[in-house]
Amino acid sequence: MLASTEHSPPVSVAETLAGTAGIVDLWYWRCESATESALVESCDPLITPDERDRFKRFRFERDRCLFLATRALVRTVLSRYANVVPGDWRFASDKSGKPRIGHPAITPALHFNLANTAGLVVCVVSVAHEPIGVDAERIDREVDFIGLADRYFSASEACTLRALPSREVPRRFFAYWTLKESYVKARGMGLALPLDQFSFTIAGPVISVAFDPPTAEDETRWRFALIDASPCHIIAVGANTGGAALSLRATHIVPIESGLPLE
Repeated sequence: MLASTEHSPPVSVAETLAGTAGIVDLWYWRCESATESALVESCDPLITPDERDRFKRFRFERDRCLFLATRALVRTVLSRYANVVPGDWRFASDKSGKPRIGHPAITPALHFNLANTAGLVVCVVSVAHEPIGVDAERIDREVDFIGLADRYFSASEACTLRALPSREVPRRFFAYWTLKESYVKARGMGLALPLDQFSFTIAGPVISVAFDPPTAEDETRWRFALIDASPCHIIAVGANTGGAALSLRATHIVPIESGLPLE
């Protein structure tokens, strides 16, 4: 049984800024109804020339909308934590492509990660923990669950999928997939970390990770959460909390109607 965003504690910006161990904020936007014209009108004043060029290179409207929705979300969300106008944020990335704030320099430092899928964009933020990652997927789509598990997952995860009733396979498959992506993104490893070299065990709300073969990475320092954002969306969050319990807060936001100035 997954937790639901509606039953998660709401984000408390003041508590997050205090830097208490374990606190990670999840901001999400169910953006199915956002039209490209509305997104362009709201986002054009705040995106950079480079972002505008990237937007124009997307071939399909769905991808263009997700790109702009993600830009709107991250800029609006970060401005909840610092006295910075959303359009003034500038972003950089490390060698693996993991995003970070490039400008302005703020105190305390904000760590964030982003994900999107059809109909949903998400952003996680933490002051206490830099290694955080998030992934989101639609679970109402058909894929070759067992074939993909055999190719990408660990043997124990593939075995677990085979043992489940068929109706439970899609949700568990996407649970494994998003958890793995959240960990890889938190580490900033990209494709350098094979997905079959670490395994997740899901026992109700308790989620644990193990590495095979064992590595220098201390699995006891990591905490994970799975959460339903809608009947067809699943989100996974991973954080190296040093072993502290994960205190995940979740708030839905509509950036282009948030009341924050976008210019």
